[in-house]
Amino acid sequence: MAERQQQQQVASDGDAAEWKQVAELRAVTQAQDPSCKEEDDYTLRRFLRARDHNIGKASAMLLKYLKWKPTAKPHGAIPASEVAREVPQAKLCLQGYDREGRPLIYGFGARHHPARRDLEEFKRYVVHVLDATVARLPPPGPGRQEKFAAVADLKSWGYANCDIRGYLAALDIMQSYYPERLGRVFLVHVPYVFMAAWKIVYPFIDDNTKKKFVFVADKDLDRTLREAIDDSQLAEIYGGKLKLVEPAADDSN
Repeated sequence: MAERQQQQQVASDGDAAEWKQVAELRAVTQAQDPSCKEEDDYTLRRFLRARDHNIGKASAMLLKYLKWKPTAKPHGAIPASEVAREVPQAKLCLQGYDREGRPLIYGFGARHHPARRDLEEFKRYVVHVLDATVARLPPPGPGRQEKFAAVADLKSWGYANCDIRGYLAALDIMQSYYPERLGRVFLVHVPYVFMAAWKIVYPFIDDNTKKKFVFVADKDLDRTLREAIDDSQLAEIYGGKLKLVEPAADDSN
């Protein structure tokens, strides 16, 4: 019954030709990995779109995800207790929504110190944060929001915060296993020294994702953020009314 309802929802959502490709992608992938049946059609559609509707490439990407998922998240999720050194640093606050209904992540680059981080734990932390953010989205359905947005604040960022290995690992996780989830990233208070790190990371960002990073000059900050985010959802530090709360280390999500 639930499967029939999902099929009816899918049929009323978007391009019928695209959903036909989703069905083909499922058939191709499930023949190689039966666990594909556990993924909903909207998930498959994101993988399909991430590979420009090339079923062969989308299937390869999806198979990689299906192999990664049970090893990266053997219990279905990564609790805060498994990233206990990362969470208290409060470098990412998961609060608010933009005007398009996308859950927001407020990130603070100067709170990240690669000299004190363990790369494997940091990778788990990225997964933990992405899952928590996706959980703030509505259930899959016609016309429902599937993406999140972020404000990446680089005020006071310096070489001590530069973590190319960490950035590339986070980027790979997001692009490989959470395709078509990122909607927009506003990079604010960007110091000149950051651009050296950006030039290294930039070639590893896929073309569709590159367009989602927006560098905001200080003179345009207030206007840009207020155009994208309602005052009630904009953090106080940017002149809004949203009080950011540092995540608790014992948060089970």
